[in-house]
Amino acid sequence: MPTLPGVHLKDEIAKISQRLKELGHGRHLDRAVWDKVELARHPKRPYTLDYIEHMFAGFIELRGDRCYGDDPAIVGGLAAYQGRTLMVIGHQKGRDIASRTERNFGMPRPEGYRKAQRLMLLADKFGIPVLTLIDTPGAHPGIAAEERGQGGAIATTLMCMAKLSVPTVAVIIGEGGSGGALALALSDRVMMLENSVYSVITPEACASILWKDAGEAQLAAQTLRMSSDDLSQLEVVDEVLPEPRGGAHRDHVAAAKVIKDALEEKLRELETISPRLRKKERFEKFRRMGVWKENGLTLF
Repeated sequence: MPTLPGVHLKDEIAKISQRLKELGHGRHLDRAVWDKVELARHPKRPYTLDYIEHMFAGFIELRGDRCYGDDPAIVGGLAAYQGRTLMVIGHQKGRDIASRTERNFGMPRPEGYRKAQRLMLLADKFGIPVLTLIDTPGAHPGIAAEERGQGGAIATTLMCMAKLSVPTVAVIIGEGGSGGALALALSDRVMMLENSVYSVITPEACASILWKDAGEAQLAAQTLRMSSDDLSQLEVVDEVLPEPRGGAHRDHVAAAKVIKDALEEKLRELETISPRLRKKERFEKFRRMGVWKENGLTLF
């Protein structure tokens, strides 16, 4: 990369990185934050299909993006709920080697996001509320996914959600990683389970970039403010949902009931608002994020 004569960015970057590391080591590490990261990744934690089984009287899965194929890392379909029909879309991880490989560890490819768009537009056409369940370390970073337009697929999914006229609710049920998670979370109401996490990057990747050491993941997790408590204070999420004692992995049925009750409350609230006002409030909700005032000036 060309620079001005006499300016050596490499040396400056090294100095800044060293200073960050020194500051990090002198900081108290809050183990509670890392405990939540580990709980969010717990292999027995309920996934999207577990919640569907315990929350809905019936479910019809819809597959394929009508363009390339079906992506098992995202599941979606029509669910029977309290006398209504819902469109439920969520990330799906696997329980064993075979299913994890099939589901690509919950990391969607472009066809997964295109499938989600197709189902959302179908729901919008027939006036069906949309529920999204988020649990992914991030979108698949492979070459094939990039060749098929991964970034564009995420961007158009965000645009699709922004334009929906029907009520939309998102729940972060485990890992909410990067744009792969955000793509399904641009909703009227965003809720988060107590022991889930939500961030622009995984702690390991963040630590590798800032400190050149993935072993600093615990410090990165704390610095990122990715826990439910932090994100509630920052108003990134609207509500934090309590989990069964010890975590959702200990009682799938109880965890599903918590989400089911909260979903009913949010839908009742959203159904009293006109579609036009819902879209306006949705826009304003996300527009406020990352904006603050200092000395009377509005900063972005």
